[in-house]
Order: sequence, then C-alpha cells, then structure tokens
Amino acid sequence: MLLRKTMLFSSIIAVLATQSFAYAQTAENAADDGDQSEQKERTLDEVLVTATKRSTPLQETPIAITAIGADTLEKERVNTVQDITNLVPGFSATTQGDHGVITLTLRGIGNDSAKTEYADPEVALFVDGIYTPRAEGAASLLMDLESVEVLRGPQGTLWGRNSTVGAVNMQTAKPDLGDTSGTVQFGLGNYARLGARGAFNLDMGETWALRIAYAHEEHEGYVDYQNPGELLPSVASQLAAYIASGGSADTFQPINQNLFVNGGDKYNAQNQTAVRISSLWQPTDAFSWNLSYEKFRDTGTPNANLMQTPRAGQDFWSTFADVAPYLDRDVDTIRSRMDWQINDGIALSYTAGFSHFEGSSDYDQDGGVQVPTSFTTGATYQQDRTNYSEYENYSHEFDLKSTGDGSIDWILGAYYAAEKNKIRFDIPIFNGTQQGTVAWQGSFIQPKQTVDSRAVFGQITWHASDDLRLTAGLRYTDDSKENIGGRGWGWQGYGHPEIPQVPIAPGTTPSNANGFGFGVGGINDGQYDHGQLTWLARVDYDLTDDFLIYGSVSTGYKSGGLQDGGVPYKHEELTNYEFGTKQSFMDGKLVWNNAVYYEDFKDFQLAAPIIFTDGSRGLGFSNVSGSTTVWGFESELEAAITDVDRLQVVFSAIPKKELGTLLYAGSNDYQGLPACPPASGIASCLDVSGNELAHAPDAALHLVYEHDFEFASGARLTPRVSTHFETESWLSPFNLGDGDKQKSYNRTDLTFRYTPASNNWYADFYVDNVQDGKVRTNAGRTAVGGGQFVYLSQYLPPRTFGLNFGFYF
Repeated sequence: MLLRKTMLFSSIIAVLATQSFAYAQTAENAADDGDQSEQKERTLDEVLVTATKRSTPLQETPIAITAIGADTLEKERVNTVQDITNLVPGFSATTQGDHGVITLTLRGIGNDSAKTEYADPEVALFVDGIYTPRAEGAASLLMDLESVEVLRGPQGTLWGRNSTVGAVNMQTAKPDLGDTSGTVQFGLGNYARLGARGAFNLDMGETWALRIAYAHEEHEGYVDYQNPGELLPSVASQLAAYIASGGSADTFQPINQNLFVNGGDKYNAQNQTAVRISSLWQPTDAFSWNLSYEKFRDTGTPNANLMQTPRAGQDFWSTFADVAPYLDRDVDTIRSRMDWQINDGIALSYTAGFSHFEGSSDYDQDGGVQVPTSFTTGATYQQDRTNYSEYENYSHEFDLKSTGDGSIDWILGAYYAAEKNKIRFDIPIFNGTQQGTVAWQGSFIQPKQTVDSRAVFGQITWHASDDLRLTAGLRYTDDSKENIGGRGWGWQGYGHPEIPQVPIAPGTTPSNANGFGFGVGGINDGQYDHGQLTWLARVDYDLTDDFLIYGSVSTGYKSGGLQDGGVPYKHEELTNYEFGTKQSFMDGKLVWNNAVYYEDFKDFQLAAPIIFTDGSRGLGFSNVSGSTTVWGFESELEAAITDVDRLQVVFSAIPKKELGTLLYAGSNDYQGLPACPPASGIASCLDVSGNELAHAPDAALHLVYEHDFEFASGARLTPRVSTHFETESWLSPFNLGDGDKQKSYNRTDLTFRYTPASNNWYADFYVDNVQDGKVRTNAGRTAVGGGQFVYLSQYLPPRTFGLNFGFYF
C-alpha cells in the first residue's frame, strides 16, 4: 500500500515537472529596504549552501539537504527548531516536560532521553558552524537568521561529533559593510501572545560594521488548572479511606487544598528573550573576522503531561496539579570566525565558540492522573525538580582548503571541544499527597562531568571530467568523558518512624543530612575513552546541466559514556547507503530533489529512568544489539505555477524502521511493565526486539501554497496555506498500543499578508492549527490498579491566531 502511494506521488510530481511553470524562486535573503523586499519575492536567485564547508549551489551539492532561507523562516514564524520540522523530509521534534527541552528525530533515528546533562542527541545542532552539545539548544529562540540548512544522513567527516544521522546548521545574519538599515516586527495574538523582534545594521566605516538583533516572544499557558474543591472527596470519605488503609483516627489529617495549584503561571507558557550583537571587521579583501555575543533568557513554563482522555467533566487542556510549573534558563554565547585567503588557491578558517548555560525547573511529573482518597492514599505525588544545572562548553576548529577552479578540491581540518557540566536533580515521590508517606525519593547530585573531544579530518573531491566527480573523506575522533564525585542519594528511611517523612527540600544536602533518611544509592565516578574512524565515499554525475545524480556510503558515530552507577555504555555507529537526484526544469522554474536511503545502525543507545533490582533509581542506558535498520524515500519540490502562484511539496516515506535486539528495555515513564529477570539488573522491562522506531511515520506529506492578489494601486494580498499530513507513528520503542502512538492526522496553518505599494511595511494575520487538532509528541502511562492504565502525553499547541506588523527602513 505504502509503495503504491509512493509511486503514485512520484508519478504526479513527474507530470508536474513537464508542465510550463513560471518559477519565481524567493531570494531567501533579508530585505534591506522595501524595493529589495519586492525583488526577493519576484526574481530567481541561486540558493547557496555550506554543507561541504564551502559555498556551493544547492542543486550542485550532492547531499540530501534542505535549505530554508530568511524569507521562509519569517513566513513560518519560526521560534525554535521544532517550527521547521515539517519543511524537512523525515524530520520531527518532541517535547520533554521536566527539563523543558526539544529532542529531534531524523530519518527515524533519535532519542527522547537525550535531555540530560550528559546524553548527546543523534541530530547535531550547529550555529554558524559551532556545535551546540546539549538538547536545550533546540528550545532556544531563533532570530535574525540568514538560513537554516538541514543535512540528512551521517555527517561524520566534515561536521563530526555526534552528527550520527544528520546535522542542522543555522546561519545567523551577518553585518554588511557600508549599509545602515533595519527591520522591526511587532505581534499579538490569543493566549495574550506578545512578540517583538528587530535587526539593525550599522555602518561603522569602510572596514567595520555592526548588527544588533533582538527578539521576544511570550504567551500565557495553554493548560488550565482543575479545581481541587470539585475533585477532592469529603473529609468523612477521606477519613474512611485512611482507616481502611490501616491508619487511625488519631493520626488522620484532612487534605490541604492549598497543596494543589489553582492559580499563577500555567503550564505550556512561553516567555523568551534573545539579544545578539554581531561585528564584521574586514581590513582587506583577503581577511575578515565575524564576532558575536548572544544572550538568551527563558522564564516560560514546561509543557504539561496531559491525560489523553480527561476525567469526566474536565477540559482536555487542563491538569490537576500539585506542583507549580517553573523554568529558568540563562545562556551566554560567544561565536567567532576568521577567514584568510592566503593566496589564489588556499584559504584558512578558524572558528571558535564558548557557551555558558544555567538553568533550573520544577515539574508535576505525575500529571494529576489520580485524585487522592486521603492525605496518604489513592494517588501519587511526584515532583521532578532541577535545583540547578550548569553547562560550559567551548570549541576550536581550523580548516585549510583549496579555492578556485581545479581538478581537485580538498579540505583539511583539526577540531577540539570540551565541556564541564554539573547538575542536581531531586525527585520526591509520596503516597497520596505531600502530606503522605514516602513512596521513594532521591537526589542526583553531579558536581563535575567533563567531556574532551579531539578530531582531525580531511576530504578530497576529484573532478574526473566536466561531469563526473569522486569524493572521499576520513575523520578520526577521540572522545573522553569523566564523572567526578557523582552520587545518587535514595530514601532509606522505611520502617523508621522517627525520620520525618517530608519531601526533600532544595537546601537539604543528603550527604550532610543525618536523620533525613537518605543513603548513597549509586556511585557514578568513572572514565570513558574511545576513538573512532568515520568515512565517506561518494560519486556524483551530471546527466545534463540540470540533472545531477549521486550515490554515497557514509558513516556516523556517537560516543558512549557512563550511566548512573558509573557503568559504561557503548558508542553507536551508523552506516548510510544513499542514492539521490537533483533536477531543475524550465530554466530553473521548477526544482525537484529526491533521495533513497538505507541505514544500518549498530548499538543504538536507548535511555530511560529506571528502577534497579536493589530498589535504587537512576538513568539507565541500553545498547540495542544487532542491526537497527531503516530505509526510506524523500522528495522535495518547489515551483511557481504562475508569476503569482508558488508551491512547495515535501514528502517522506519510511516503510521500514526496525529495532535490533533488546530483551530488557525499561522505563519508569511506562508503569506496569513485566518483572525483569534478576540478571538484567532492572526491576521491570519489556522485550522490544524488532519493534518499530518511534516518531517515524510510514508517510508524511507537507504542502505549502501561496498566491499574490495584486491591486491596481500596486499593493498585494498574499494568502498562504501550509498543511501537513502524516500516517500514524509510535511514540516509544515499547509499541504498547493506541495510547503509545499518534494516529494519522492533518494540521493546517493559514497566513494572509498585506503589502502596500511602497513595500516598506507589511501586516500578517495568521491562524495556526486551523483544525484545533491534538497532536501528541510523546507518551507515558500510569498504573491505576486492577491492571488498568491511564496514558499521558504532551501535545503540539492548540489553535492559535494573531497579527504581526513589520517595517523596513
């Protein structure tokens, strides 16, 4: 069925390709003034990309790559990486509540748990070529970008570290010499949305220019609070339930309704601000230095775990919360790039970056699934609290490469990166309410974790003829990780009535807390070292001036590390076999790119919070043995049906995405898994061997269409419809049924833009998620007794609408 649909889709596109479309490709560069704004929408410009670490035309670059320019980013109202996923084949993003992060999946490969201080994502994020190691980077506010390039498939030669299945490189807008101009945008919408952003280019002389960019986005939370007064049982019923559980009237206390959240900040709120100051110094034609400082601040709230089926009488977008949401992230980043044209044939680049992250959060992990029957029965209270997290990372890269026309293109590079991380994460779990008894509680304190990564690489392309090119690349990476002084403290006060049973406070230090009932549950000290060779072999050939074909075999690698308890886990390797085509028709008026790929993934890392056989808890990593295999087809088309009609089609099919062998997969997010054999080391687990990968629908189709209505005055009204359809997909490797999947869905966004004849301002009216659909991004389940479970998920936003006003000067 899927194969027939794929062939039908390809046939339709082939027919479209033979038609006489009048293509008006967007220039995809930010406008300097109103006239340039009009020009960028009506002329055909060549799209340049930096996927090979040199500027090349997109249609001449033999890599599966999606390039999204500034104009499209503005029209799509992109705030985070999650907002561009529909424009890229096989790309998806999930939200993870307690840390307030976004995790990415590409071509079926990703890891929801790559959200800790030490777990690396399989999709590498770069800003101006500088690696962003932690998953929190995907939630940062994107602003004043020149383009976003998404490279699909392993990029282990040129891009290197942890680009196992692909890389996302965001290019910020750079200052322009000799120009003073700017743009400003203001916006408002439902849920009290307020937005503002702007960019100003300042001419500082013949050799120096500055650019200042600013962005702020905020809206109230989408999730209301359920009223505890309407849900909690009467005091008499509470007393009866408490006595039935073995308590006595002498120790009974009624549930304190003030323990439940009924006001203040709501879950799923946004409040993000970013500022960037960029400098360009170009004293000669042969040398330039781009330097920038960026500040990002996030005081929104995490996304709530919502019941997939609300209790009777409750709204879907609501929660019975006993932990108020809190999120505080602060990131300072410095990026630098120097370019020297040494002579006509050789250029040298030096790229360096430094980033400092601080954050804390508070989260209601239990999701209010159960209503307590007394202060210590009928429900579970679980708070996930990041008391503090602090990450520092810096990197250096030197690239020496050939320039100009020649029969051989080459690049040599050296790379070094280092991280230093620390975190404290507390989890109090109580029976009934915070007033109840301890079910378990612990504190994970990691004072110092370090990462050192060194690499050398080279890539060479031989132009065997005017039409044929052969490319080979190698990279050797040496990774070292060390955990110093990490401890997992767990509750050991069972059976000791003299120990106060209260949730661990942020100021309580378990190691010095005599009488608080904590003991060491895990010693995390250890060191991990591994070296890995990754490589690339590729051939590409011009069948015609407008028809490129290529085939490649490439490898990617992600380092292993140390899990809780100091136990090492293996590195993972991916080998990707790919064939692709890039075609332009009607003098570039229609562009159609395709790729077929097969992935062989060894030792895929799956991680989750688990309970060990001794009752302690921690984050466990498992390597999937054997081969995890994925194959798929991708297609991208851009065209303009007339001078005023533009169309974009993005299609992805992943008919096979099968896990290798993993007999003992566990996760505390999925309660009620069967008991595991003692030899496994964990309390409960499931055999997931051969299951399908998560977030990998069999097929996904995204269509964007816009039309210009031109008035006699010279003004324009441009409606734009962006609609996404995908088949059902699993939300975890457990494949547990309907509660663990997202069903097939369609989601549509609409925009209407008015531009006056002067072209120096515009106004947008938008509606996102017109259908007001409920699209899950993850899942988990809670046991409620009698073999019954309640499933929870986080969701993409509900229907939103608003206005934006922009000005050029």
